[in-house]
Amino acid sequence: MIVGVPTEIKNNESRIALTPSGTLELTKRGHTVYIQKDGGIGSGFSDQMYIDAGAQILGTIEEIYAIAEMIMKVKEPIEQEYKLIKKGQLVFTYFHFASHRPLTDAMIESGAVCLAYETVEADDRSLPLLIPMSEVAGRMAIQQGAKYLEKPIKGKGVLLGGVPGVAPGKVLVLGGGVVGTQAAKMAAGLGAQVTILDVSLPRLRYLNDVMPANVVTRFSSEMTIRDLIPHMDLIVGAVLIPGAKAPNLITRDMLKEMSPGTVVVDVAVDQGGCIETCKPTTHEDPTFIIDDIVHYCVANMPGAVPYTSTVALTNATLPYAIELANKGWKQACRDSRELRYGLNIVDGKVCYRGVSEAFGLEFTSEDEILAQD
Repeated sequence: MIVGVPTEIKNNESRIALTPSGTLELTKRGHTVYIQKDGGIGSGFSDQMYIDAGAQILGTIEEIYAIAEMIMKVKEPIEQEYKLIKKGQLVFTYFHFASHRPLTDAMIESGAVCLAYETVEADDRSLPLLIPMSEVAGRMAIQQGAKYLEKPIKGKGVLLGGVPGVAPGKVLVLGGGVVGTQAAKMAAGLGAQVTILDVSLPRLRYLNDVMPANVVTRFSSEMTIRDLIPHMDLIVGAVLIPGAKAPNLITRDMLKEMSPGTVVVDVAVDQGGCIETCKPTTHEDPTFIIDDIVHYCVANMPGAVPYTSTVALTNATLPYAIELANKGWKQACRDSRELRYGLNIVDGKVCYRGVSEAFGLEFTSEDEILAQD
């Protein structure tokens, strides 16, 4: 198979979808890999490293899309890429369709095969291609939140860990999944007082067992959230409904119940956000303030640590990419239930229910699509 890896062109996105090590694993199996010139520089990988791994270098993004049978990316295609995607071309990347109607419409029109990292699902219901970036984003949420609590950036002026004689900061984490767990661990490690909310009692029992003493668990409800937010310094939105839009757990009116300078970090912003007032921002301009509350809503947080993120992502995606390249997308998805869940849009048909429900689009089951010759 011909695999193309374009340079990411989303604002301040320095990751690349494939490391030189991953490239070698594909080329030694007989596949052809094209890397766009300087595509790996932001992650610390030179063109020569890719050439040594058996890749060929192409100068432009147009050349990559024109020649590749499978496109491997990190972030969803942006508007200038829409017309480059060809009918029948496999695009393997994070899409987050349910939060972005223009992208959904463009991919339906393209006739491409859109296989989304974030909806590939293992038998235990885990999301193996979302986990590594969720781990990075969860940890970064605390790193960034701690920074924006500083007074020169309009935060409260609170040091999360406190000092002897001064109480530590208070952190509220909405959601006990991968992002929430990593955020709670980081905040607890800094010495903050952490409360983590979830609606799953088994998950809360697990977290209660494994978290340190400065982390407490609460069952999530609107009343609980309203009770807690006036006392918090940093609030992390970490809610995920696979392939669907995140629910708004903090509404606009709740901001007035928070103390001025509170920081909210909505990691769920690329799925629509779980804080109503959040809208996607960039690393170039990451924050905005509403009702004296600092909002950090960067949609590609792991892009700020591209070396770590690129290696972690390739570690997770490579086995699936090899399977797709070896067998072709259709046979690979027939053989792997995990990959089958990743199918979102195929030849103009929406085959992931969360996307069809988000926009009221006709749903076609992946089984029906895979049954076709």
